[in-house]
Formats: sequence, C-alpha cells, structure tokens
Amino acid sequence: MKKIILALSASLLLAACAPEVGSEKWCAQMKEKPKGDWTATEAKDYAKHCLFK
Repeated sequence: MKKIILALSASLLLAACAPEVGSEKWCAQMKEKPKGDWTATEAKDYAKHCLFK
C-alpha cells in the first residue's frame, strides 16, 4: 500500500512540472523535441496554439 501511495505521489509531482499546453514554454519545448517523437495530439496542439495563434 505504501508503494502505491509513493508511486502516485511521484507521478503527481512530475506531472506538475510539465508546462501548460499552448504556453510559450510548451511551444519552445516542442520545437526542440524531434518531430518523429510527437504524438498526433501534440502535433494538433502545436499547430493550434503555436502556429495558428
């Protein structure tokens, strides 16, 4: 039980560190990420928030 709580706590802390989708920091992070590693959702969000503002 303690391991489950620890794992959930760690995942919440790591998720909180990610920039908000559509923010300038997120757009810059996506520019640096290889295009082949993008998911379909990331590509759609990048086009929507970073290219067609």
